[in-house]
Order: sequence, then C-alpha cells, then structure tokens
Amino acid sequence: MTSEPAGSAGSAGSAGGWRGDVHDGVAAWTRGAAAPASGPSGTPPDPVADGPDADPESVARTILLDQLTGRARSRRELADKLATKGVPDDVATRLLDRFEEVGLVDDEAFARSWVSGRQQAKGLARRALSHELRRKGVDDELVREVLDEVDPEQEEQAARQLVRRKLRTLSRVDDATATRRLVGMLARKGYPPGTAYAVVRDELATSGREAPQEPHSV
Repeated sequence: MTSEPAGSAGSAGSAGGWRGDVHDGVAAWTRGAAAPASGPSGTPPDPVADGPDADPESVARTILLDQLTGRARSRRELADKLATKGVPDDVATRLLDRFEEVGLVDDEAFARSWVSGRQQAKGLARRALSHELRRKGVDDELVREVLDEVDPEQEEQAARQLVRRKLRTLSRVDDATATRRLVGMLARKGYPPGTAYAVVRDELATSGREAPQEPHSV
C-alpha cells in the first residue's frame, strides 16, 4: 500500500502536475482513441493528452498528491477536489480509502493541526474553529473531541493578546467606542460575549481606560 503513493509522487513530479479534466483521459483510455499529439513547445506532458496511460486511478492519485503537498487536508476537501475534476465516485472512494490506510489522509490529525495553526495565527476561539472544521467536512464528534482539548486559559490569553494589539490603534476614540470595537472583534473570532466583555474591561482598566458597566450598553 505505502509504495503506491510514493511511486505516484515521482510520476507526478515528472509530469509537472496534472491540470486537466479526467473525463477526456478516461474516454481516451476506454476507447483507445488517439489524443491530441502534444501541447505548445515547452509544455510539460499531460496525462490526459497521453490518452490510454491516463487511467482514472492514476489521474486521481496525482490530484491527491498535488493537493497534499504543502499542508494536510480533510477527506471532504480532497473528495470535493476529485469531484470537480470529474473523477468517478468509486475511484475517488477507493483512492481516499487507500490514502487513509497509509496515513496520508487523517481527519483527526488534520483537525488538530488546523486548530493549532488557526489559534496561533488568528487567535480563533473554539466556536469559530468549530465552524471552520465543520465546513471542511470533519465529523461533528471528532470536532468536539479535538476542541475539548483546547485549554480555556490559553484561549483567554489569546483573547487578551488580540485586545492589546487592537487597543494600540484606538487611542483616539472614546472608551465606549473602543469597547464596542474590541468586543465585536472578539465575537467575530468566536469568543462568547461574557468572555469578550470581561477581557476587554480588564485590558482597558490596565491601560487606564474604562469600559461601560453593562455589556448591553456596548
């Protein structure tokens, strides 16, 4: 099992990456019809243009390897990509199952990596991370399991860092306006209203400013 993706990576590299639609390649493969001779001078070989060699499984494998170069992806993301390229459902399912067996597709590892990266880069809270993971097709139970591992104290510290950075740009607005903008920023990043207001109030006080007393007045 493991040798297949490795071998495909080499063929994908030599082909310069597949960019066509699989329908033409499958048609040529099944009919044995002649494909267009070649592209313009200097164009890398195209599996579709090569006709019979561009069987659907080889094309799908190349797409998957190209998609997995650079970062992990969820199974749903990869399945959607194969669908947009016209890969038959049975071929896509078979290849995705095989990639899962060898560990190249792993939604649990993907979810943990996504959460860690988005927390560090964007300071997102669990609610926002949950929406993102579900949009990428990660199973609800797995989403809950991964997000249960998020440290609430670490999440609060991320919120404080976001507020401190933003607060530097709000020196010319009044406290009520600053509070409204800061709470709104945290809400967009998935922080609950109570947490957002408490963090903003504390950080404003630390900087010698004052938030409105009631959250509903923000």
